[in-house]
Amino acid sequence: MSNIDTTCVNAIRVLAADAIQKAKSGHPGLPLGSAPMAYELWANHMHHNPKNPQWANRDRFIL
Repeated sequence: MSNIDTTCVNAIRVLAADAIQKAKSGHPGLPLGSAPMAYELWANHMHHNPKNPQWANRDRFIL
């Protein structure tokens, strides 16, 4: 994993921990543990276009 990849994964983890803390509820295990998997999916496998969120052929992620 490159330095930018590690930085992105750590940012996802911080955002997840912040959301759990602000909600005053939740378990951090899944969000913190699945951050690398989520980053890998969005960065390298899923087809999407942030400029066109209504694109009919975009991949969809359902958790």
